[in-house]
Amino acid sequence: MAVQTVLTYPDPRLKQASPETDLKNPRWAGLFTDLVDTLRAFPGCVGLAAPQIGAMARCLAVDVSSSPRGGENHGLVLLVNPRLVEASQWKIGREGCLSFPDLLANVKRAQKTRLTGLDPAGRLLELSCVGFEAVAIQHEIDHLDGILFLDRIRSSKDLFERRTPGAPAPQ
Repeated sequence: MAVQTVLTYPDPRLKQASPETDLKNPRWAGLFTDLVDTLRAFPGCVGLAAPQIGAMARCLAVDVSSSPRGGENHGLVLLVNPRLVEASQWKIGREGCLSFPDLLANVKRAQKTRLTGLDPAGRLLELSCVGFEAVAIQHEIDHLDGILFLDRIRSSKDLFERRTPGAPAPQ
């Protein structure tokens, strides 16, 4: 497939919850290839949800393995209809999002999660995630529910302008 255009806010599709996804539907053929190709096209990107590329499906791709913050992880995780079963050890951390290319925010997320879902072949998966991987998967599951990371901030003090490397600091 190919690298897809990433929707940016205020595109209304980013605020829509995605319905349960049946991978037997030929409409979704190639969706995971598109997700991975698009994720890999953005250096530093660790996750992407189907709604971010305009596909209203409960599918996501996460791979924190090349990030310095990756820590313990499962490598490339591809999930259909993921569901968070347990979440604990909450912490506030800085997040970014391809759909908000100029912003970062402090968001409270669980550092330890357990979730279920299907792999692209339709097999049941149960994953326990920790640290940055747990945070990245929560961020992408939020996209499937039409929740944006800015919906999770406590105040405007938790919002920051992203500085592009080599660009002058904002005034």
